[in-house]
Amino acid sequence: MIGPDERPEPRYWFSKRYADLVQRLRVLCGFLLLFLFAWLSHPSHASMLVGLPIACFGLAVRAWAAGHLAKDQQLAVTGPYAYLRNPLYAGTLITALGVVIAARDLWLATLFTGVFLLVYLPAMELEEQHLREIFPSYGDYAARVPKLFPSRKRTREPGRFAWSRYRRNQEYKALIGFLLAVAWLVWKCWRAETPA
Repeated sequence: MIGPDERPEPRYWFSKRYADLVQRLRVLCGFLLLFLFAWLSHPSHASMLVGLPIACFGLAVRAWAAGHLAKDQQLAVTGPYAYLRNPLYAGTLITALGVVIAARDLWLATLFTGVFLLVYLPAMELEEQHLREIFPSYGDYAARVPKLFPSRKRTREPGRFAWSRYRRNQEYKALIGFLLAVAWLVWKCWRAETPA
């Protein structure tokens, strides 16, 4: 059996320099995606009926995770963190998938995929490096719990969702952004169906 000090160092796909750069550019990428979303989306009633429930599920995963996360104070291992290490990113991915389906644009799907692969994956790795530095137990946790796609096995740690953590993590901003996106899609759909 391998002891904790004998485990090999984790391998990362991206250099720290690149991950630091995209971490700083993440907000700018978000604004760019927002502009392109507003410009490229061509929703229909059917696309919104399929996409918006998927997006709502992603938001629910994010909210559940935010209610279990005490950033830099305690390693989150309860709630969705018992099934995967990055439920906030998984929730973001699911929400983006739903929004892209609702928006009905292939270019938007390609852009969202590119941003996730080139910006969010390096940001996840940077965060994991940070968590390894501040929480000695993170290596054991990472060895048991998958990164992004949930496992049916889960860790058995006591812990409860807390609205105070949800608010402290400002997860309500994701909900507000989502509601604005839905309002835009509804307006574009209504405008497309209204005779000139």
